[in-house]
Amino acid sequence: MNISVSPAATVTPTEMMTIAAARALKSTDVCFVGIGAPSAACNLARLTHAPGITLIYESGTIGTEPDVLPLSIGDGELCDTALTTVPVPEMFRYWLQGGRITIGFLGGAQIDRFANLNTTVVGPYDQPKVRLPGGGGAPEIASNCGEVFITMAMGHRSFVEKLPFITSMGHGEGGDHRERLGMKTKGPTRLITDLCVFTPDPVSREMTVVSLHPGVTRDKVQENCGWTVCFAETLSETPPATTEELRVLRDLHARTKKAHGVS
Repeated sequence: MNISVSPAATVTPTEMMTIAAARALKSTDVCFVGIGAPSAACNLARLTHAPGITLIYESGTIGTEPDVLPLSIGDGELCDTALTTVPVPEMFRYWLQGGRITIGFLGGAQIDRFANLNTTVVGPYDQPKVRLPGGGGAPEIASNCGEVFITMAMGHRSFVEKLPFITSMGHGEGGDHRERLGMKTKGPTRLITDLCVFTPDPVSREMTVVSLHPGVTRDKVQENCGWTVCFAETLSETPPATTEELRVLRDLHARTKKAHGVS
């Protein structure tokens, strides 16, 4: 399937988030891939500028090259196209905890200014308003990957002043908190949203907006965030999506919908 995209094609916020995340990846990266936006970003990178990238999914598939995006980590497409598949304990102990993965992708129900993530509960832990899916392998990914990229759409319900529960460690209380806890990895180095890109301040580690997506204003970002946003002194604009990036991404999604029987 080959989709034609005109140069003037409208780019959706989700597409811009996916493309911005893909651009941050290199052919030399070994990525622990999540389902959804992270999977789309990693495979877009593989099909464009980073053909040598190694994609690893939590089910134990190593070097997978799916033709369509998986519905879950157990999707047969991943095993069918992988170089090899290893047991999940080996995946975590040898590959992840062994320091062999350069980039881990995460998302969450909620995030705070230091990129700590909540996927456990909304509200008090003993009497939550909402019980979320839980951590799965995310806490280990946050701790053991060389660095972490987070992809999340912005909104007051998800970008909150204070988390009710920290499932996955970002930069904790800020500053050198990770180092004081004995964590040797970088933690979140990019927070890629549908409106902008954040990176941590070198000293405080507070997530700071360094790039606004085309057409997005500072006010728009602040309106969709539950804390007072820090903006970099030199604020850039995310380069617009190219015709090729859009064509490859939309072609990937079209193949996926056809394969999964989605109209």
